[in-house]
Amino acid sequence: MLDAFSRAVVSADASTKVVSDMGALKAYVASGNRRLDAVNAIASNASCMVSDAIAGMICENQGLIQAGGNCYPNRRMAACLRDGEIILRYVAYALLAGDASVLDDRCLNGLKETYAALGVPTTSTVRAVQIMKAQAAAHIKDEPSEALAGTKLRKMGSPVVQDRCATLVAEASSYFDRVIAALS
Repeated sequence: MLDAFSRAVVSADASTKVVSDMGALKAYVASGNRRLDAVNAIASNASCMVSDAIAGMICENQGLIQAGGNCYPNRRMAACLRDGEIILRYVAYALLAGDASVLDDRCLNGLKETYAALGVPTTSTVRAVQIMKAQAAAHIKDEPSEALAGTKLRKMGSPVVQDRCATLVAEASSYFDRVIAALS
């Protein structure tokens, strides 16, 4: 797993030069607290995000929970929830590191082939990832839906300015997009 610093050193070493992209490293350090807040927002809400994404996927495709569906019986549903948690965890790791290598190496490498061998419908999985992507953006911006959350509404409480989070939302979205591309 590489972080922004390791990536800069590896790149400089490969070209036998000194680390020269100090601006990118300064930006990474400057975004440190916001990055930690974003990862904390995802991690604190991970189980709800995954269960809501899987429920949304099933609402759009009721056949998944019928006999013979990929979320039937309970052990398949549990596997689906587990996989959603794993994907979300590795997206959070990538966001923390500021680098997608951990996501690529430990989560996405061979995922499509594994799902194909198991008969997992990738269209449904992609839909669940899209839902998690939207949820992650809302939590990073600290704007969860009050109408849908009701009494379970959980805000991080940090005074985050919208445009300060735009880069982290875009970065997190790019990691979700990598997952979607790997499954498609």
